[in-house]
Amino acid sequence: MKISHNWLKSYIPNLPGAQKLSDIFTYHLCEVEGLDKNGDDTIFDLNILPNRAHDLLSHQGIARELAGQLGTEFKDPTPMYKVPESKPTELKINIQSASCRRYMGRVVRNIQVGPSPEWVVKHLESIGQRSINNIVDATNIVMYDCGQPMHAFDLDKIKDTTIEIKNAVKDQKITVLTGEEKVLTESDLIISDTLGNALAVAGVKGGKYAEITVDTKNIIIEVANFNPSAVRKTAHRLGIFTDSSKRFENDLSPELGDFAMLEISALYVEMFPDAIFEEIVNIYPNPQEGKKISFSMEQINKKLGIEISGDETETILKNYNYTYARTGDDFVLGVPPLRLDLVGMHDVVEEIGRIYGYEKVLPEIPKIDFRPKINETFYKELAARKKLLDDGYSEVMTYGFASKGDTGVLASASDKKFLRTNLTDGIKESLTLNKLQAPFLEIDAVKIFEIGNVFTKKGEEAHVAYGDLPAGKAGKENIVEVTLDEFCK
Repeated sequence: MKISHNWLKSYIPNLPGAQKLSDIFTYHLCEVEGLDKNGDDTIFDLNILPNRAHDLLSHQGIARELAGQLGTEFKDPTPMYKVPESKPTELKINIQSASCRRYMGRVVRNIQVGPSPEWVVKHLESIGQRSINNIVDATNIVMYDCGQPMHAFDLDKIKDTTIEIKNAVKDQKITVLTGEEKVLTESDLIISDTLGNALAVAGVKGGKYAEITVDTKNIIIEVANFNPSAVRKTAHRLGIFTDSSKRFENDLSPELGDFAMLEISALYVEMFPDAIFEEIVNIYPNPQEGKKISFSMEQINKKLGIEISGDETETILKNYNYTYARTGDDFVLGVPPLRLDLVGMHDVVEEIGRIYGYEKVLPEIPKIDFRPKINETFYKELAARKKLLDDGYSEVMTYGFASKGDTGVLASASDKKFLRTNLTDGIKESLTLNKLQAPFLEIDAVKIFEIGNVFTKKGEEAHVAYGDLPAGKAGKENIVEVTLDEFCK
């Protein structure tokens, strides 16, 4: 997003120099990718991340942020706007898809398409945008100023003075303003008239059908809000990427529409003193609900690892013109409609932390006890294993399930539905099997052991069992089983 320093000064007259602002951006908001001189102006190229694209892809959004950081006043332009007198209207708006969350329309008659005022051209060129004509330039100025995309249609080309917002029919075609023909699908949202003529791809690009030309005398102003996912999918499928689609796909508050309609109307009043403005038609099925977030300073400080006082936090909230209620160190924050990123307490932690300044968080080495902690059971198992191996025993691991026991389990084997209560049974069976292999192994006796858990009515317990059996025909096995603790005494 390119931001003009001079443009920002219209909202913060005592704005600091470009270098100081660059530092504020870097430490508290976003990365500055470029800083270029343009005559007496400086242009910032800011890398606004998606979590703040809904309110910072505009000069007003950046100005509000800076006013909060600097603790200075944001100059609200609303009182300066001349509100035109409204005449009755025949404009009708028909929303047929839930992907359109709000649609505002206004008819303006008796306009004359021509070059824009010098200040409009200068503002647009400062951020790398070319001037087209006064009608289109006004919509662009408002978008770059407050963040709300908008469009203007030639009223006399629209059947029945009716706007329909609906999904396209399969394989419907539209010729966009660049002259390209695009084939639409049923998932694409369009702006249409009652005859089905596609006037625009909603939130993405206007069409040639109701394009503003030098012969245009009457227009319809569109200020709308569309589902971000729907706009993104259509833009990517069609390969059309515009400043409008970029803003819509990152989500915008539907509440922004009121200010945008006021601003564009005031701008047209200035451009066309004799224009006739009709009443605003506003279709807003599900108004955005207000949100409140409760938090305490204990929660904030615990998450940030620093000590910020309640008074310091209150100063931050005042600087940003947040509405809030305070009881001691407990706060209830009224979330501004445009701040869609503030959802829960964790977002407030981040908000206060970045404004306060993460550079103020002093580095501190974590207090970690690096002394090794011995697992006593594991240590005893190692000691028991070493002793028995040194004595010539070989370790075996026998089956943990048995045909009888104290603890039943759901097992696939019908004869093994219990957990073992001892190791002796397994050792005895293993001795018998290994005795058959003694001649092949050329050993005089079989000596084996096992360390494992058994499950009795007392619970789970670690045992050690070891035994030996002469390799010849004569002799009887000798098996000993004790607890692991007893063995290691």
